[in-house]
Amino acid sequence: MGNKRKEECRIVSQEELLDGIYSMWLQTEEIAEEALPGQFLSLYSRDGSRILPRPISICEINREKKQIRLVYRVAGKGTEEFSRYHPGISLSVVGPLGNGFPVKEAEGKTVFLMGGGIGIPPLLETAKQIRGDVKVIAGYRDKQFLTEEFARFGEVFVATEDGSVGTKGNVMDVIREKELKADMIMACGPTPMLKAIKAYAEERGIPCYLSLEERMACGIGACLACVCQSKEVDAHSHVHNKRICKDGPVFLSTEVEL
Repeated sequence: MGNKRKEECRIVSQEELLDGIYSMWLQTEEIAEEALPGQFLSLYSRDGSRILPRPISICEINREKKQIRLVYRVAGKGTEEFSRYHPGISLSVVGPLGNGFPVKEAEGKTVFLMGGGIGIPPLLETAKQIRGDVKVIAGYRDKQFLTEEFARFGEVFVATEDGSVGTKGNVMDVIREKELKADMIMACGPTPMLKAIKAYAEERGIPCYLSLEERMACGIGACLACVCQSKEVDAHSHVHNKRICKDGPVFLSTEVEL
C-alpha cells in the first residue's frame, strides 16, 4: 500500500484526447517517486459541496520530472470540473493508493495487457515497466486513444464494437482471431470484460490480474461502495468481501468473484 499523503499538485498540462476523455499531467513532490503502475490517485474537488474525492488511475509516471499523468473520462460533476481546469491550478491529491500490477513477476514472459475503454490508460505505465513480450489488446467502442503510445512498448491489437478499426467485437475476439497465447494476463475495464477474461485465464491456468477500479467511489476505504465478493472471509468484517480501493484495485483473478 502506498503511504496516503495529501499533496497540493499543480496542473502542468491538460488536453482533450477524444470527446470527453482528458489527459492531465500533475506536478507532484513525493507521489511520483512512490507510484506504481496500476495504482490510483484521489483528487479533491475545489468545490466545497463535493466532499468525496474522485479516484483516477495513474496512466504514466515520470520520476525525473516528478510528474504523473492521468487520463480520465468525464463521468459526473467532479470529473467535469477537473476537465475545465487549466495549467497552473493546484489540486489536493491523495496517493498513491491501492496496489499495482505485479510488473516484476512478468519479466521474460509473454503478457497480455487487456483494456476496455477508460480501463486502458492504467496499462500504459504497466506496459512501459514490463521487461517481457508485451501484447496490448485494447477494446474501444469506436474511436481509439493512446494506441500510438502503447506501440512503443509492445505489439498492439485493437478491437472496436463497430469494426471500424482492428477486429470487430471485443478483446476476447482479438485473442481468438489472432490465435494469441500468453503466460500472464493483466486487465482493466468494465466488469463483463473482466468476467470473460477471468474465465478464459482460469480455464487455461494462466495467472491473471484484474483491476476493478471502475467501481470505486471514495478511494480511501471509507464509503464501502466499492466492495467486491472475495473467496476468503475478511478477518475484520467476517464476510466474503474486499474493498477494491484498499485491498485492490488489482486482484489475482482467483481471489475474486465478479
